[in-house]
Amino acid sequence: MVNVIKEIEEKIKEGEEAIEEIVEKAEEKIGIKPKKTKKSRKESESLTSEEIKSAESKMSAALTKEAEEESTKPDIERKKKELLEKAKKLKEKLETVTAEELKEKVKGKKKGEMLVPLEEYVKSGIYLGTKVVTPKMRQYVYRRRADGLAIFNTDIIDEKLKEGIDFISKFDAKDIILVCKRQAGWKTAEMFGKMTGIKVFTKKYPAGILTNTNLPDFFENELTVACDSWLDKNALNDTLNVHKKVLMVCDTNNFPTGADKIIIGNNKSPRSLGLIFYLLAKGYCNAKGISTDNMPDFDWWTSEDETKGAEMGV
Repeated sequence: MVNVIKEIEEKIKEGEEAIEEIVEKAEEKIGIKPKKTKKSRKESESLTSEEIKSAESKMSAALTKEAEEESTKPDIERKKKELLEKAKKLKEKLETVTAEELKEKVKGKKKGEMLVPLEEYVKSGIYLGTKVVTPKMRQYVYRRRADGLAIFNTDIIDEKLKEGIDFISKFDAKDIILVCKRQAGWKTAEMFGKMTGIKVFTKKYPAGILTNTNLPDFFENELTVACDSWLDKNALNDTLNVHKKVLMVCDTNNFPTGADKIIIGNNKSPRSLGLIFYLLAKGYCNAKGISTDNMPDFDWWTSEDETKGAEMGV
């Protein structure tokens, strides 16, 4: 029995020594007192209770501070995520501001009535974009429909058409070409050329006609009207190569790169293209003093009848 008690006392003593070593290491880490030797450990037994309490208080405060610093240490991944979210919100805000400023600019201008009533813009479908919206065209988008189609702002459509008419009217008909490879616009494009005297290329554009002086039909122009930057890229590239002006009809999926002036709207529908060609033809003729007595009425331009070209002798 005596041996058991003695063994227990030894274990308690070893435990006390282990605890003292842990406390000493903690004190050394926080700089409360220097590392102790076995001798100094014995001397510490003579410390007063007040000194012990003071040391414990300092150690507790130091540990609390260290724990607080550890808990508030920046989390790199969390910070990265927060910064990305902030950047995204800032980008959206900038895009919204740009669009809003453009809308306010349009509203703020002293302009007359729309070129055609709003319902005609709606009936023609000129306001309907695509599901794809390029960065440069995003500022003209009013909203998206439930099916994902982007919707143009009709006020801006009208304003851009007015700007397009003013721009094209600065050039003589002999210095302008209009290119429309999309079949939906062939008939009304040809009528546009007949009314204005502007050279029109439908179906196929003869490559190099603006750049290769050796071609028999080579000629120089000052302005190219391109109806789609994707389909009419050959004419667009030739024009840019000879450093001439470009007026471009842009849908939401077009990149207006190289354009000096753009008209926004649906460039895939016969009704929409017909409306654009009608307004350009009418505006150009009025600006140049060309008679419009023989011009087909508005409904002819915005109908989808494939025989309308033949009926008008185009």
